[in-house]
Amino acid sequence: MGMSLRVLLVDDNPDRAAAVRQALEAHGCVVAAVVPDASALVEAVRRSAAEVIVCDLDSPSRDTLESLRALQRDEPRPVAMFVDRSDPDSMVAAVEAGVAAYVVEGLAPARVKSVLDVAMAQFRAHQALRSELQAARGALEAREMTDRAKRLLMQTRGMSEDAAHRALRKMAMDRGKRLADIAADVIAMADILNNKSP
Repeated sequence: MGMSLRVLLVDDNPDRAAAVRQALEAHGCVVAAVVPDASALVEAVRRSAAEVIVCDLDSPSRDTLESLRALQRDEPRPVAMFVDRSDPDSMVAAVEAGVAAYVVEGLAPARVKSVLDVAMAQFRAHQALRSELQAARGALEAREMTDRAKRLLMQTRGMSEDAAHRALRKMAMDRGKRLADIAADVIAMADILNNKSP
């Protein structure tokens, strides 16, 4: 954990928030902001430039979980959640909402650093998997698009599969575009020609 990690603290209990702030600062964190609830979490993260979110709550509410989902969609950040009481359903819902570390029985100052380290490691692992999944989906979509364009050239021009692939590749090189983009252009043009008015 970096020495000047910027933390957004979510806690509706001012006395407890002060104690948590002290514990975070003792471990070298900068508490960029303290908010009483997670209702405007995305905006609070943007304003404070927080790198990690620490939620210290009695129990996560449905609104808190919705805000965490919005955060992971719009401004993904590691989230460590400390709760005083919990049940299996709340824990599962919190993890599904993007919480990387979920600790029951509140925030003990001695555990702050280790929990934040776990939250950040979990977050990085999750983001890496997400990137790999997006890349794999993108590659699959590009492959399907290219295969469809090849089939169109084979049907309309009587080309072999190899010739159709070479033609697409040459167009991509000549125009300085990706093969998938040329394939999309070919498909779009075929759709226009097939749907033209008499």
